[in-house]
Formats: sequence, structure tokens, C-alpha cells
Amino acid sequence: MRLAYQAFDPSGKAVSDVIEARDAGSATEELRRKGLYVTQITGEASSKKSSGATGSNKRIGRGRLLKNLSIFTRQLHVLISTGTTLTDALSAQERQTRDAAWQHVIERVRYRVEEGVSLSTALADYPQYFDPVYRNLIAAGEASGNLVSILDRLATLVRKRAQVRNAVIGAMVYPVLLLCVSAGVLTTMFVFVLPRFKKLFESFDAALPPTTQIIMAIGDFCRGYWWALLLMVTAIVVGGRFAMRSQTGKEKLETLLIRLPLFGPMVRGFATSGVIRILGVLVQSGIPLLEALGLTREAANHHEYATLLGKAHHAVEHGEAVSGAFNDTSLIDPSIYEAIRSGERSGQLAVMLISMADYQDEQNDVVVRSLTSILEPIILIVLGLIVGVVAVGIFLPLFDLTSMTGAGAH
Repeated sequence: MRLAYQAFDPSGKAVSDVIEARDAGSATEELRRKGLYVTQITGEASSKKSSGATGSNKRIGRGRLLKNLSIFTRQLHVLISTGTTLTDALSAQERQTRDAAWQHVIERVRYRVEEGVSLSTALADYPQYFDPVYRNLIAAGEASGNLVSILDRLATLVRKRAQVRNAVIGAMVYPVLLLCVSAGVLTTMFVFVLPRFKKLFESFDAALPPTTQIIMAIGDFCRGYWWALLLMVTAIVVGGRFAMRSQTGKEKLETLLIRLPLFGPMVRGFATSGVIRILGVLVQSGIPLLEALGLTREAANHHEYATLLGKAHHAVEHGEAVSGAFNDTSLIDPSIYEAIRSGERSGQLAVMLISMADYQDEQNDVVVRSLTSILEPIILIVLGLIVGVVAVGIFLPLFDLTSMTGAGAH
């Protein structure tokens, strides 16, 4: 493919020519190796460079994004700490990644850095991938000349986020699998097993116990109105998703989850850990406390914690201690509040925040394991009771029929 390009040579002289290449990306790489700085490529494949149409429209899921971001940050830290230039480090990661959408993001960031902008400015073009906390930490590292140290802290922060997500998902896989198996077993019994027994009972014109009659009625309803049940489930799922997209619905669900007797402590633990870790990393990186509180508030995934951080921001603005705003036992464990107050008095707030975040993560692991160990037997017991009731309701009339048949034979 013939592509026209405009570039500057090392002396700053403008160069315009054409080049044979597979696409705009390949042409740009070849021209860079020749020492040319490309400003424009026109042709069929130029849309990738100029508009970002290829790859940028592919959405990266939350789990995949955290994984990509963790690898990206850690490798960037390793490469820059060993003396690799920023553009070369980005080029290396661009070649290594197998995720096409993420590769495109790195490519566009590299283009922007090559144009002379800072890394934090280049990352700002993709706010859906690099949140304000990430970008401001990079900016702080660039301003202080301590980017390597900041990248190390960022890599740890992102890795912790990924670990939390993986821990929760991993812990819920088995209970969800049990629920699916339970639903499959019950569906099979009501749809395929019960109709056969019903025909058998009807053929003998036997009187059925009340329990069996109820079970048969439930089976008839499920078979006769399966479409209504399907519509109801669909309506609940769609309605739930629609409600979650609205701010009011999301806030109500968050409040409900945090107040639940069994799940509430776990939700509070994960939210607290995330908030204090982000705040600790920001303060440790030299970002002013007021700005750090504002950024942490933006990053908070729960509106009540965002409100709490807003109160802390207001308190600091008026010269009050930040720890006072964290004295809310409905959201923050008293031990964490005391640690924050001690850290504030000793001038070691950042260290104390990160230390308590590590402690809270350990507690969260214990809570998740405990919750999983409780849920699994509960699901099995409930399934066993339902299957047992159905089995008793079916086999009791069978025993009666057997007795009647034996008596008739004598």
C-alpha cells in the first residue's frame, strides 16, 4: 500500500514523500527507524493513526482492564528503572501485549509522548482506562522527577485492586455454581419427573395427600406458565440493570448492600480498604491532602464513602483534623479511625493508612472465606430439603398404591 506522509528529520526540516507499507502503523515504525518524526500519514490505513477508529471502539471489561493496567504499570516501572527511555518502554509494551484494544491504547499514548507531551497528559486522552488517581500520581512523579518510585506504588495499588476483585469473584464461583445446579435439578424434577408420576396416580385414581397435591400444582403451574416466569425473570434483570444505571437506583442498592447483616460487613471492609489505600498512596506520593481527598472521593465506588470523604475535605479546608470525619462507626471500624488519628498526630498519616489498608485486606480475606464456608452448606441444605419434600410427596402415594395392590392380590 502506498501512503503519503509528512514528517520532520532530525534537523527539524519538513519532509513529504510516499512509502510502501502494509498499513499506517508499519509505515510509521519504518520512518521512525530512519530518524523521521511523522506528523501525518494519508491513505486508506491512516484512520488508525489519525482518528483511532481501529481498536478504540472495542470496550475493555473491568476485569481485563485491571489485569492489563497491572501488567502495564509493573513493566513500565521495571523498564524505566533500568534506564529505558519512556518511548522505548511504551514501544516494548505495545509489541508485547496480545489484547488488540489495549495495544491500540498504548500505541496512541506512545504517539502523544513522541509528540512531546507528558505521559500524564497522554493518559488523559483515555480517562475510561486511566482514572484521575492514576493520572495525578503519574503527574506527581513527573513533576518531582521520581516517576520510578510512583510507578512502583501505582503497580502495587492496581495489583491490590485486581486481587480484591479476583478474590470476591473466586469466592462466589462455587456458591453460584451450586445455585445453578440446584435450579437445574428442580427444573428437571418439575418439568420431566412430576408429569410421569401424575399420569401414574391418575391411572389408579388414587387420592393424593395434600403435600403431593401442592407439589403437583406447582409443577403444573411451572409447565403451564413457564413463559410468564421467564418474562418475570427477564423483567427483574432488565429493571435491575436500568435502575443501576440511574444514580438514585445505584445509591439505594449500595445503601442496601452495606446494611445487610451478612454481606454488609464484607462490603464495608472492601470499601474501607480501597479508600484508605488510595488516600495513603496519594499522600505518600507528595500530593497535598486536600487534593488527595478530592481524588479519593472521585475514585470511591460507594456514595456513602464519597460523602464521608467530602466531609473530610470540608474539615481540612476549615483547619480541622481529617481523622474527625472518619469517626463514623457505621462505615469505618473504630480501630482504623484510631490508627488514622495516631498517624495524623505523629506525622505518619500515609504510612498508617497503607498499613491499615493491608490489615483490612487480611480481614477481608477472612470474611470472604467465612462467608463462602457458610453459604455452601446453606445452599446444600436448602436444596436437600426441597428435593426431600418433593421426594416424600411423590413416594408416599406410591407406598399407598403398593399397599393397595398387595391387599387386592390377596
